[in-house]
Amino acid sequence: MAPGFYFLLAAQFVSALADNALLLVAMSLLIEQQQQAFWVPLLKLMFTLSYVVLGPWVGAWADTWPKHKVMMRANGIKCLACLAMLLGLNPIVAFGFAGLGAAIYAPAKYGLITEMEPAHRLVRANGWIEVSTVCAALFGMVLGGFLVGPTWLNSALCVWLGAGLQSFGTLAVSLAALLAFYALAAALNRLIPDSGVRYAPSPWHVSAVCARFLADQRALWRDPLGSISLAVTTLFWGVGATLQLLVLAWAQQALHLSLEHAAYLQAATAIGVIAGAALAARLVALEHTPKVLGVGILLGLLLPLMSLVHAWQVAAVLTFVLGLVGGFFVVPMNALLQHRGATLLSAGRSISVQNTNENASVLAMMGMYSALLYAQVDVDQLVWMLGALVALGMGLVQWRYWALKSSQRIVAGQGLGQL
Repeated sequence: MAPGFYFLLAAQFVSALADNALLLVAMSLLIEQQQQAFWVPLLKLMFTLSYVVLGPWVGAWADTWPKHKVMMRANGIKCLACLAMLLGLNPIVAFGFAGLGAAIYAPAKYGLITEMEPAHRLVRANGWIEVSTVCAALFGMVLGGFLVGPTWLNSALCVWLGAGLQSFGTLAVSLAALLAFYALAAALNRLIPDSGVRYAPSPWHVSAVCARFLADQRALWRDPLGSISLAVTTLFWGVGATLQLLVLAWAQQALHLSLEHAAYLQAATAIGVIAGAALAARLVALEHTPKVLGVGILLGLLLPLMSLVHAWQVAAVLTFVLGLVGGFFVVPMNALLQHRGATLLSAGRSISVQNTNENASVLAMMGMYSALLYAQVDVDQLVWMLGALVALGMGLVQWRYWALKSSQRIVAGQGLGQL
């Protein structure tokens, strides 16, 4: 791997770690304020909104300046969001500002991968990034659970550190700790070397930006392999965001765990994703990525098994298997999408299209999930509905791939451009 790639991994890990921990702290603040359950998905919804609203611009921003500097400034925005939550801004609004930083950060991060690594190393690079992201989600959830749990809040160290922060609430020290993580991530961004890749300047007025973004959308959706991989990742990340909250609710309702221990249960999922990503990086070459489409159907068929589990030990095994299948499935498809996007467009613009579609899916799924909670739909029913959606959606994508292949719009053996 390129030398600067490991600094990118470290910066991405620390920033994502703080994002996931901040979600648990924001959830705890809503519970402390005695808000109803359907408010919790709105945290993810507000976090994701910036990805969709700013989609036409963030890719161009990432291509206009050196990407490591864009990432550093995005972390600065996350610092401000965390500070705003500390000062008493509504957790949903403050978490939305963190999403603004994340929306700017993402195309710079993923775009930098395609600038630093050649096509034949993209699956491996994405495997590393996915492992880093999932480890950050794992340890971020664990860190968040610890920061909102009595073990930390009642400790002598927390009481001593919070002696001058009582007016900011019970979670003031926890939020201050997350501020330090965001500051560390910004410092690590400074160590990432400039890739040296530069793009032609783009017009910035609204009509030109929107027209270019729509053209980029059409280019990826009309490309046979681009559309297959984009459809897969769009569905996967919408489902994944919903599943993250659904597992927390399921663990509390079916397994009778606290929010702190429900967050720890997600460690099994994260370890499974790490294992799946590592297997994919080792076993799946870029030209063979469409072969993993059937694994997505398997993921949908496994999800309803959650409704049959009532012991945390069995739950840990099942969530590990779900993570393993998901990691093995999504890493090759993400690498394929990045390759097609960079070939057809540019690194930043293609990631901007990808992020907009994936996060529009997250918005839609979070909105539906929140509405179903408001309608008091049972968690077991939600699990079955989510499993059916994944199996059906992936079945349709598999069918479309076969149709494109039979019509020879996808031809094997003609290089990475055609696969």
